Amino acid sequence: MKLAAKHIIQVKNLNIGYTSKKEIKTIASNLNVNLDAGNLVCLLGKNGIGKSTLLRTLTKVQPSLKGDIFINSTKLETFSFTDFAKIVSLVLTEQLPDSSLTVFELVALGRQPYTNWIGYLTSEDLGIIQSAFEKTNTKHLMNSKCSELSDGQLQKILIARALAQNTPIIVLDEPTAHLDLHHTINTFSLLKNLASDFQKTIIVSTHEINLALQLADELWLMTPTDFISGKTETLISNNNVSQLFESDLITFNKTLKQFIINHS
Repeated sequence: MKLAAKHIIQVKNLNIGYTSKKEIKTIASNLNVNLDAGNLVCLLGKNGIGKSTLLRTLTKVQPSLKGDIFINSTKLETFSFTDFAKIVSLVLTEQLPDSSLTVFELVALGRQPYTNWIGYLTSEDLGIIQSAFEKTNTKHLMNSKCSELSDGQLQKILIARALAQNTPIIVLDEPTAHLDLHHTINTFSLLKNLASDFQKTIIVSTHEINLALQLADELWLMTPTDFISGKTETLISNNNVSQLFESDLITFNKTLKQFIINHS
């Protein structure tokens, strides 16, 4: 089944969750979204709401329970893993296993979907790897050992690896979870630039709500009862963002575009 090629991602009546021998556990249901290329999308919601489950489903890590996902007008399940790896790259918040890998070698792994069985890097591969270092401003780290990197440096290198994979879509799950404020802002600025300057479609789950509201082109909001997607300004104007967290402790300020603490 083919769709008009306008949307790089289309989700129709999607149910996500887990299956076991005893039961089907639905985390979220009836999700619908259309996404055009070249946007930075932030996925927001409380812990345990299903953000990571949604990203794993979109990236072919786990199957959906119901519904359809289309990437470039093609059904997700029809992609081979190699072909899918040329379209979507995934950046997880991960601790690398102890190894002697250099930063260059880690980033070069992004070329695996394109290299032959011995992993030979062509001049084109090397050029793409160099470009990934340049876009993330990490060229000075190329010869370092991965084990020597700080958390902030490692996050940039993992993004560089995704860029070396040269996919139009990059999906990141909590990329700033272990970063300080400086590196968090730096990472979000990098993702914004990749979307706006290089037409990458970037989907990132995050708890950095105030940064997301300032930088995201679109928001995906997950609540216990709803999944709402749309332009950031529209969702702020329509009071959708203010309903993201129901609490007497915080209130959303539409003028500041921030959640603020309520003072008693």
